[in-house]
Amino acid sequence: MRVAIGSDHAGFTLKGELGSLLDELRVEYRDFGTFSAETVDYPDFIAPVARAVARGGFELGIVLGGSGTGEAIVANKVRGIRCVEAADPVTARLGREHNNANVLAIGSRIVGIEVARACVREFLTGEFQGGRHVARIEKIGRIEAEESGR
Repeated sequence: MRVAIGSDHAGFTLKGELGSLLDELRVEYRDFGTFSAETVDYPDFIAPVARAVARGGFELGIVLGGSGTGEAIVANKVRGIRCVEAADPVTARLGREHNNANVLAIGSRIVGIEVARACVREFLTGEFQGGRHVARIEKIGRIEAEESGR
């Protein structure tokens, strides 16, 4: 599995902690920045993560910021991305199982490191359940296609 990870300045420290977790889990990943705690604009670092996942170079993405909300919004603007914002491991797991989420957004000002680590673990190990959820994902895809044609 290959994971793309990126953050703004608020998520920079958490990104380092989660990079260590990915190392522990022996998950291959690429850090798309930011590479310091200096103030930056999160779309500059989140969009490249989402695009890398959407293009198929990475199976999953993790995006981090202060709240996770702006990061999720940016990621979800990229066609083919289903980003779940999670502040607990159950939401992260259900995002994968029910929504086939391929990007996880976490707010570093919302959750602590242990909760963030648990969210990432659940996100990485969760698997899309298919079944009744397939039709819903297909509907999301149709909405996305309709909106991109405007």
